[in-house]
Amino acid sequence: MPTSAPDPAPLPLNPGGFDELLAAARVVSLPMRVKFRGITTREALLLHGPAGWAEFSPFPEYGDAESSRWLAAAIEAGWHGFPEPLRTSIPVNATVPAIPAERVPEILARFGRVDAVKIKVAEAGQTLEDDAARVAAVRDALPEAAVRVDANGGWDVDSAVAALTRLAGVGLEYAEQPVPDIAGLAEVRRRLRAAGVPVQIAADESVRKEEDPLKVARAGAADLIVVKVAPLGGVRRALEIVTAAGLPAVVSSALDTSVGIRAGLALAASLPELPYACGLGTVSLLAADVTPDSQVPDDGAIALRDVAADPALLEEHAASPERRDWWLDRLRRVYVELARTR
Repeated sequence: MPTSAPDPAPLPLNPGGFDELLAAARVVSLPMRVKFRGITTREALLLHGPAGWAEFSPFPEYGDAESSRWLAAAIEAGWHGFPEPLRTSIPVNATVPAIPAERVPEILARFGRVDAVKIKVAEAGQTLEDDAARVAAVRDALPEAAVRVDANGGWDVDSAVAALTRLAGVGLEYAEQPVPDIAGLAEVRRRLRAAGVPVQIAADESVRKEEDPLKVARAGAADLIVVKVAPLGGVRRALEIVTAAGLPAVVSSALDTSVGIRAGLALAASLPELPYACGLGTVSLLAADVTPDSQVPDDGAIALRDVAADPALLEEHAASPERRDWWLDRLRRVYVELARTR
């Protein structure tokens, strides 16, 4: 049974306060190779602290309270550093967006050799036929790879059961967040088991967007959990949640630059067990990065190493003055919110 979510004393804020963050802030706008999560450009605010580079990049629609966990994770990375690693190489999956099936080989080619692939499904405006064609194209291209699908909560229970029953024919490793709520996850899991459909259920949004990230484990609604450093408030906090949940964990990214991916790799490197390839290869979906030595897979894995943003690339991909001002104002508001909770 999962234990109660631990509530240790949080890491202190940076000693120099907001002015220190403001002085270190650089805002970039990076083009993407394909539309992902409905966007074609990824914006991020980067910080440089005494422990290294850090990233603050909650998506624009996130409110200040939710974004404060992302800032806590950035302060951990830049001012406190990461726990000691248990491994130095992290297996990663390729990620296939909700693209037409004929584009699957093109996308997979950007990841090199991989042993696992995550495929986006349940995209608004698309059909189950689109999903099935995309999944089949991946299986045709990589007959031996582990295949998992991610619906981002895009189905209702009946649609999820029908879709996963059909897609299970390719040998799905698991389905990530097929429906939006915890009760729905539990029902999908129950109905698939009753029907003998061998698809595990993974919870993502039901962990990182819940006030109580362990609720999904207590409800028996998932076989494994997906954890992301920034939305959970940092590497140390994510480690505590995984331990308390008592479920296998997959470390994933939030479409980060290589600086943000470094934090995800730190989490994956610190977990006692790492049974699944991680969703940390998403820099391959970006057409530009903040370092010339990007954190991308090599032979199905990424080596653990530090990352430094390159001044020339920060300048080349600097956001417009209007967007920079938007991010700096957001940083100020979120810092106030974070300080209020400490």
